Amino acid sequence: MLKIMVVEDNNHIRNLICKNLELSGYKIISAENGDIAYNKFVNEHIDLIVTDIMMPKTDGITLAKEIRNINSEIPIIMLTALDSFNDKEKGFSSGADDYMVKPVNMKELLLRIKAHLRRYKIISENFLKHKGVHLDFNELKCMINDKTVELTIKEFMLLYKLAASSGRIFTREQLMNEIWGYDSESYERTVDTHIKRLREKIKTKDLEIITVRGLGYKVVLK
Repeated sequence: MLKIMVVEDNNHIRNLICKNLELSGYKIISAENGDIAYNKFVNEHIDLIVTDIMMPKTDGITLAKEIRNINSEIPIIMLTALDSFNDKEKGFSSGADDYMVKPVNMKELLLRIKAHLRRYKIISENFLKHKGVHLDFNELKCMINDKTVELTIKEFMLLYKLAASSGRIFTREQLMNEIWGYDSESYERTVDTHIKRLREKIKTKDLEIITVRGLGYKVVLK
């Protein structure tokens, strides 16, 4: 059974989300703040995290950053009463995969959870297959409509990172750190150059690399 952690300081909202997720067949681990959530996370397996942002002690932004230091791939969905661009930017920059504004539509939350768990499974298996797009991380091999597309290692890793988290926005800084490393002497402009090359090489209607103005990039699998 897939295990989801729900982190929310409001008892009513936390219990509501937990009950709905349990009825949908998930095993639930709950926590009322980031401190408790982090301690539970390091002591047992969790498949996905739903967390509020504004909480006492450790907030959702800090929690996401701490979890990303341990697990760079686990899906994190943030919930907040705030809907400003700056708040969204902080959420995505901390490592969140998705962002929902309260009051939360439970049907929509369940749909997003299912989508992120599918992507997480793809990442865990190191293989992505979507219509005519085949990406094999173990062999660093890209095939589009049964034809091999020659990519450099960095181009492949960048494409795989974006495609395996389809719909998630990555900032240039995040991509630089994860693909080139924190100690790299490359510049964020390097990401733009590699994105341009990928767009020139990847010719398919099944995948689109989108520039999100002011934030970074995302891939949408169609």
